[in-house]
Amino acid sequence: MKVRHTRPFVFERIQNILVRGTNWIGDAVMTLPAIDAVRATFPRAKITVLCKPWVAALYETSPHIDEIFLFEISGRHEGVRGKLRLARDLKTRNFDLAILLQNAIEAAIITSLARIPLRAGYNSDGRGLLLTHAVRRTKAIKKVHQVHYYLEMLTSLGFRSAGPEVQITLGNDYHDTADRILADYGVTANELVVGMAPGASYGPAKMWFPDRYAAVADKLAADFGARIALFGSESDRARTDLVQQYTVHECLNIAGHTSLREAIALIARCDLFISNDSGLMHLAGALGIPLVAIFGSTNPATTSPVGTKSVVVHKKVSCSPCLKQVCPTDFRCMDIIETDDVYQVAKQLLAAGRNNKDIMRSPSSGEGSAKVIRDLR
Repeated sequence: MKVRHTRPFVFERIQNILVRGTNWIGDAVMTLPAIDAVRATFPRAKITVLCKPWVAALYETSPHIDEIFLFEISGRHEGVRGKLRLARDLKTRNFDLAILLQNAIEAAIITSLARIPLRAGYNSDGRGLLLTHAVRRTKAIKKVHQVHYYLEMLTSLGFRSAGPEVQITLGNDYHDTADRILADYGVTANELVVGMAPGASYGPAKMWFPDRYAAVADKLAADFGARIALFGSESDRARTDLVQQYTVHECLNIAGHTSLREAIALIARCDLFISNDSGLMHLAGALGIPLVAIFGSTNPATTSPVGTKSVVVHKKVSCSPCLKQVCPTDFRCMDIIETDDVYQVAKQLLAAGRNNKDIMRSPSSGEGSAKVIRDLR
């Protein structure tokens, strides 16, 4: 892809890099290979990620990030004055290069005000003139999987690629966290746990029906003795409550009761995960958990989960993918997916005995953990 630049990169002079991370969990997961590419290109540089607080725990799992700088949108960096304060905070850090994975013009404005000399990213949202290295965002690049969307940007800039695989590093403390929380719900270490995420922050068009989730949950509980854990944020609670209402077997309804870090730990403990197209779906895929991903209004070609143990359940209809938040017609893309379609895939994954234990790493204390910068005054 074409790159408009005002000055060439002198790679050996770049020692201090700011990466503007994306704002949502699923997007953040799909940017991790791009961050790996930054590390592969600059093995000795300091890499700091600027991100919103609610995705910080995800970026902490990357072994290639040295620091996380919190964009405190509801605190120190709120409003216009807060954005100016953020630019001043960043300026004191003396970054050599800013890589803008986020597509919004705001990222270009803030890094320009921070006087970061090299600013690279896609020329989206009318921000091309604010970038020293603007990569043309073509129609073709918008159609590829999001992992490759971010990697292609860096390849166009001359960066090395570390490959499309997602690296997530979890220490033993994550295992301890999961065991502690599950023990509070009466789940023992040897019990089979199936996680379900029946919500999705984007809107109801991405959500399979609660009664069908419940039917799958009951069959897995009856046939495999599985304990069912319902995941989500506080905004998903109404959805998980409905699933619980429809089930015969008791579920662990933990939606809204865990931090992102705790959710990561618990998903890593699951033997199977079933989810709509959501951030938690992407987490499960990246963690190597056997995953049933249910797609309706969104496009699996661009946002399917990573991971070799992920299976997408999606049936083609004429109006899908529409990418709408709310279905304007008869919701046929989800209605056509029957309970048995999901259960049979789940059954096959469980029967195969797949789990995530072979890919999870257990580094020594402190290894692979990024320092979180919450406030600079």
